[in-house]
Amino acid sequence: MTERRLLLVNGPNLNLLGTRQPEIYGATTLAQIDERVAVLAAEFGLAVRAVQSNHEGVLIDQIHAARADCAGIIINPGAYSHTSVAIADALIAVELPVAEVHLSNIHRREPFRHHSYVSAVAEMVIAGAGPLGYEMAVRYLAGRLTP
Repeated sequence: MTERRLLLVNGPNLNLLGTRQPEIYGATTLAQIDERVAVLAAEFGLAVRAVQSNHEGVLIDQIHAARADCAGIIINPGAYSHTSVAIADALIAVELPVAEVHLSNIHRREPFRHHSYVSAVAEMVIAGAGPLGYEMAVRYLAGRLTP
């Protein structure tokens, strides 16, 4: 098992970052976030496998696969945060440290966004820091994985 890899998971509609509601999500694209995460992770000796899907089962399959070759997971489940017990269960099943990231502050938005099933299983949650939240998650996991 490779102990020095992170799985970066992005859920539905995050493929539209940079053009989708920039007043909420900003102008940074998902490709730019993926690149920033990879560069920062490399500074800590970590590789990154990034996945984005609009399909819940694809995300669950990727989370399951992480069990074999990843040491931690950074996840922005998007709208699945508020609806997917299945993703939360997959994160529990793989027994890896999880950092949850939200670009916007979900607690300042519509009431249905205030609850995240993933938050209940994540070791740490960052909401409202924009793309910087992903970098904070890398730093957290890098520290968590250092003996």
